Amino acid sequence: MCMLTLYHGSDQIIEYPDLKKGKINNDYGQGFYCTLHKDLACEWASKTGGENGFANEYLLDTAGLAQLDLSQYHILYWITILAKNRTFTITNEISAEAMNYLSENFTIDTSKFDLIKGHRADDSYFSFVKDFLNNAISVQHLSRAMTLGNLGTQYALVSERAFEQLSFVNAHEVDVKKYYPRYSERDKEARKQYQISRTNKTHNHDEVFIIDLIRGGINYEDIRL
Repeated sequence: MCMLTLYHGSDQIIEYPDLKKGKINNDYGQGFYCTLHKDLACEWASKTGGENGFANEYLLDTAGLAQLDLSQYHILYWITILAKNRTFTITNEISAEAMNYLSENFTIDTSKFDLIKGHRADDSYFSFVKDFLNNAISVQHLSRAMTLGNLGTQYALVSERAFEQLSFVNAHEVDVKKYYPRYSERDKEARKQYQISRTNKTHNHDEVFIIDLIRGGINYEDIRL
């Protein structure tokens, strides 16, 4: 038996999470999104800056669950999953072609899994992904940007079986006056560092842009990645 202690930040106490209540257009699709870090859950519970929220604590028995760890895959697989599930406005021909190319070459069938582990895409991170799809930054630049803000890894429970093995432990009230500034500053700092990296970047001929992927027919086996 392998037990994980997980936290979910919310404006309410959630003793009985329900898969069907999850947003369909979340990072990895409909599910229940958690973190290993209580402080991050506290920040997420405070994101509106309104009333105090809650860091809901759970135990997840992972025995027998089919798990997808996206850290074991190239970041392009993560981008493909994200672009498929999140609301993304096609702004030009390159981004439209990029979406199609990634879907054809870097797809994972997530329906086979109960638990998905990977990057958390706050709005700032999603804007980085949009820049990549619009050919504004390289895949290497995007990989570096994903470390900004120290958001850590999220765990998404995406099947009824996973929910059956999740048990509620406690709900910790969150002081919004303490954690909202942390949430705001983390996002602001990630965006700031990203803009600095774009301003100060030097052209590296080894870096690969989405247009290079498409024109070169690059797939996951290519050494350029």
